[in-house]
Amino acid sequence: MMIAASNREKTRRDWGDRLVILIPALWLTVFFLIPCLIVLKISLSQTTIAQPPYVPVLDLGAGWPGIKDFIAGLSFDNYKVLGSDWLYLTSYLRSLVIAGLSTFILLLIGYPIAYGIARAPRQLQAVLVMAVFLPFLTAFLIRIYAWINILQREGLLNDALIALGIVREPVVWLATDAAIVLGIVYSYLPFMVLPLYATLEKMDESLLEAAADLGAPRWKAFWLVTVPLSASGIIAGALLCFIPIAGEFVIPDLLGGSDALMIGQTLWTEFFQNKDWPVASAVAIALLVILLAPILIYQHLQMRALEIADA
Repeated sequence: MMIAASNREKTRRDWGDRLVILIPALWLTVFFLIPCLIVLKISLSQTTIAQPPYVPVLDLGAGWPGIKDFIAGLSFDNYKVLGSDWLYLTSYLRSLVIAGLSTFILLLIGYPIAYGIARAPRQLQAVLVMAVFLPFLTAFLIRIYAWINILQREGLLNDALIALGIVREPVVWLATDAAIVLGIVYSYLPFMVLPLYATLEKMDESLLEAAADLGAPRWKAFWLVTVPLSASGIIAGALLCFIPIAGEFVIPDLLGGSDALMIGQTLWTEFFQNKDWPVASAVAIALLVILLAPILIYQHLQMRALEIADA
C-alpha cells in the first residue's frame, strides 16, 4: 500500500514537472513560433493589390492541387531584394552600430550604478533599486516627448550649456544620432542595471579580501575578481539592451532625422506606407535571424561553462 502511494506521489510530481515545461513551451509556440511562421510565409510571397496584399494564399478547400500551387508560388525574391538594395543594408548596419554603441554606453553607466547598489547597506538596496526604476513608471511616450522639449534648440539642455559658458549659441541636438543614443541610454538603463545588480549582489566579498591579502591593489582585485565573476550579468544586460535597441522604432522616429533610418523605421515604412507586406516580412525575418545569433552564442558559451564546471 505504501508502494502504491509512493508511485502515485511520483506520478503527480512527474505531471507537475511536465506542466512546468509544457506551459511556457505552449506559450512560446502560440505567441512566438506560430506568428514567426506566418511572417516567414508572407516573406516568401509576392506583393499584389488585393486583400490580403500578397499571393499566394493557402486555400485548403482546393485540396492537394491547391497546396501544390501554393508551395510553387513561394520564392526567396524578397530576400534577394534585401541583399541588392543598399537602403536595407545601411538600415541594418546603422541599427547594429547604434545598438552596439548604446549598449556599450549603458554598460559604462550601469555597471558603477549596479556596483554601488550592491555595496550599499542591505536595508538601502531595495530603495536604491526602486530609485533606478521610479522615473520609468511614467508612460514611455511622455518621457520621450519630454526629451524632445529638453533637446530642442531653445530647450533646457542648450539653456544650461549657455548658462555654464560651455557653448555660445544653441547646439542642434534633435534629428541627430546623438539624440537617438541619448534617448536609448535613458530608456534602457534599468535593463542593464538590474541583471548587473543581481550578479554583483550575490558575489562573495571574501574573494576580494583574499585578493587584498595576496597583495593585489583594489583596482586590480576589481579587474581580476569582480569583473570576471560578474560576466554573466554583463552578458545578460548587454543582450537585454542590444536586442530590442536594434529593432527600436519610437525613439529614432521621434528624436532622429529622416535622412538615415534604423531598421525599425524601414520596417514600419514598408508595412504601413508602401503596403509591401512581403518585403517588410523579409526585413523582419532577417532581423530576427541577426538578433538570434548573439543569443545562440551566449547559450553555447553557457553550456560549455556548465560542462567544464561539471567535469
